[in-house]
Amino acid sequence: MKYLIYLIILTTLVLPSTSEAQNINQNSGWAALFHSQKFSDKVGAHFDFQVRSADDFDYVRNILIRPGVTWFIDNTKNATLGYALILTNQQLDGMSDSRLSESRIWEQFIYNQKIGKFSLAHRLRLEQRFIETNTDDIFSNRIRYFFRSVIPLKKQENKFNKGLFMALQNEVFINLQNKEKLNGHTFDQNRAYAAVGYRINPKIDIEAGYLNQAIKGKANNTSNNVMQFALYTRF
Repeated sequence: MKYLIYLIILTTLVLPSTSEAQNINQNSGWAALFHSQKFSDKVGAHFDFQVRSADDFDYVRNILIRPGVTWFIDNTKNATLGYALILTNQQLDGMSDSRLSESRIWEQFIYNQKIGKFSLAHRLRLEQRFIETNTDDIFSNRIRYFFRSVIPLKKQENKFNKGLFMALQNEVFINLQNKEKLNGHTFDQNRAYAAVGYRINPKIDIEAGYLNQAIKGKANNTSNNVMQFALYTRF
């Protein structure tokens, strides 16, 4: 556990200070399905589908569809190449509604690490983003580092196959290209998350938790308080 705490503290320390800009607080809800499929010892697929609300749960703001093809290097490492489509519905007071989209090509590497009695997953993801805006379209590269740990809440004799667990994770987003057209900063956002879940069997988890999305903007920073519900399936 101490190693996980060190990682969370380290990530927090490297985040830029937001004290110089006005902070906007929002509250929203996200629902997500994360699925991984193995076709053989080496080849599989990834798919996730997410629905995200606007502030104060007013309406569905984002729909995300993200498929990918996975190569399992060994029992602890895998790599995925995929595509993502993000649909955004904007409803602003005094302005007509707009519907925008973003397409992404993405590559990721996952390393699953065992530390003592709990597991820690590290994920490095590179994204090539094709962003539609109300004015000009933008192309940008972004890199993301994510770590997640699932901690059983009851002592396990062998492999964790069923029961309650706690999930802790954090993800930091860094702009690599055209940051001037985005938020004007290298740092994009950070997502810190804590949840309680239940493992129904080795292939299915359900969980609910709180996610804080800290977004760096050109003029204002946003702190989005998210209630997230997620279903994880593995076949």
